Amino acid sequence: MSRTEPEPARSYAPDFLTELFRNPLDPGYHDAAEHRRSQGPIRGWRRGTIRAVSLVTLVALGFLLAVAYRQTLAEEPSRRQARAGLVAQIKQREVETDALARRAEGLRAEVARQRDAALTGSDAARLRDLEAITGLGRVRGDGVVVRVADASSKADAVTGAGGTNLGRVLDSDLQNIANALWSAGAEAIAINGQRLTATSTIRAAGSAILVDFRPVSGPYEVSAIGPDEMERRFRDSAAARLLRSVAASHGMSFGVRKADDLTLPSASEAHLRYAQPSPKATPTPSGSGASPNPSGGGR
Repeated sequence: MSRTEPEPARSYAPDFLTELFRNPLDPGYHDAAEHRRSQGPIRGWRRGTIRAVSLVTLVALGFLLAVAYRQTLAEEPSRRQARAGLVAQIKQREVETDALARRAEGLRAEVARQRDAALTGSDAARLRDLEAITGLGRVRGDGVVVRVADASSKADAVTGAGGTNLGRVLDSDLQNIANALWSAGAEAIAINGQRLTATSTIRAAGSAILVDFRPVSGPYEVSAIGPDEMERRFRDSAAARLLRSVAASHGMSFGVRKADDLTLPSASEAHLRYAQPSPKATPTPSGSGASPNPSGGGR
């Protein structure tokens, strides 16, 4: 019977996870800790220096904050005074503008009386009809009033965060309302008492909306005189559907109602420009045989 030699003992190397849980500290951190331990505890003078530097830094930051706060308080009265002065100037200019507008309205009425007295009955009636159509005369009748207003702002009073108000009325909203009313059959339109004509403009200047370069503020009322079907046609328009969607999503105020016996004021006198032929232009005779398209090509 042969003897069997004993088998050599097997050695098992730990896998990666076992080694990771056994020695979780990175060797570099271990060496740094051993280096600090070999140097001994931090001396008292070094600890005191660190505390002194920290204290000086905190004192300097506090001093800078105090100086900035005092400067802000010192400049606040001047800023408030400048703002109050600008607001007073704006209000004064508005009062003067309104007074001039009333004077101009009175002069136009006087001119109209003198003109009607000089014209015959048929000519005066025709002129009044043309003024009503072009917006240069006051009109009266039944119609529709569209009212829109900004949604309540959610901006924080201190930080100003959340100041983006998607429910704010834009100049394009008033443009769309006016165009939809014209398409619905409106014969005369006014925005907050500002009569629209064929040359009227509705533009934005910063956060303000200008109608014929006159500022209007919310809530905005677009009054229109027209047929009975105008309200239904406007409600079915794309502009009304868009505004209803914005009102439901972002809180904008939007409403449409019928109105009886509306009175819309006349617009300011329009500054018309007429095209005139140039005195240097030389007309080409129609029988000269010259081609109207010098390039010889078509569209």
